[in-house]
Amino acid sequence: MPIVEPIRFSERQAVILVVAYHPLVVSLANTGEVLSVLNRPGNRPSHEGAATEVDRAVKVCLDGGFRQVLLRGDTDFSQTKHLDRWSADPRVRFIFGLDQTAARHVLADDLQAAAWQELERPPRYEVKTQPRRQPLRVKEEIVRQRQFENKRLVSEDVAEMPYRPFACKNTYRLIVVRKNLSIEKGEMRLFDDYIYFFYLTNDQTSTPAAIVFGANQRCNQENLNAQLKGGVRALTAPVDNLESNWAYMVMTALAWNLKAWFALWPTEGPGRHVARHQEEKQTILGMEFKTFVNAFLRLPCQIVSAGRRLIYRLLSWNPWQRTFFRTFAQLHC
Repeated sequence: MPIVEPIRFSERQAVILVVAYHPLVVSLANTGEVLSVLNRPGNRPSHEGAATEVDRAVKVCLDGGFRQVLLRGDTDFSQTKHLDRWSADPRVRFIFGLDQTAARHVLADDLQAAAWQELERPPRYEVKTQPRRQPLRVKEEIVRQRQFENKRLVSEDVAEMPYRPFACKNTYRLIVVRKNLSIEKGEMRLFDDYIYFFYLTNDQTSTPAAIVFGANQRCNQENLNAQLKGGVRALTAPVDNLESNWAYMVMTALAWNLKAWFALWPTEGPGRHVARHQEEKQTILGMEFKTFVNAFLRLPCQIVSAGRRLIYRLLSWNPWQRTFFRTFAQLHC
């Protein structure tokens, strides 16, 4: 968030100093917890300092009991000079996107037709009641009527090939996704086009489709960034220097981690309500911070002192109080 600070050198001259920050967030995809926050000046590249923070996050996860660690990131974080070191540990796997370059485009074009397989994506959600009728695609109809050029996705294909980056000594799997496009204008189909997406991984057992789906799941990081920015307001800059704003980001990001820890604390235990408790845990993990605050923190309560004890009497009810009391009972024990 930019901070605009006027500096007056004279009564006739005013110099505006714009200080922008570029935070780096490393998170745990399983629970959405923030593992590391690094505050950097706004004119620094996205990948600067990422390898150091990733090393710290990997150590935290392995020391915490995880047996395997999967690193995911977009094209800005595919730091090839660190891949051999990460791959040397059999517990660490990675899936990083790679930029589309002319050399990689040629390699993908040279693949044989038999190397390509159709990529079938699973449905986004499961219909639990009756399937509804699809709404009319009004925007696409307007584009067609006004004779605008329209790029429409026809199908997707996936293939793989061995690839060794320039800064690496080992060879890894390069997964290539080809999106087949149809370029249309009005009712006319002009020509067919395609575009490539590249993913580099040291996973030698998963299918190419599984690797693509796993890489696409990193997009949930955008939702986490939105919650850190608008929910707990951890990515704001309330003070006037780099280190103080970094400390503020760390402290406020802990509020988001507390939400995840609150969701993970209750145990399912044996009984007939195990499935319901697991569903409640996943719901709280995916809950927005504002919803979590209204459901578990902003509870009107009356405190009564009677007979050498304090009675906390809740004055309202919400559907999450059952989970609240169950967590409170376990914490009390």
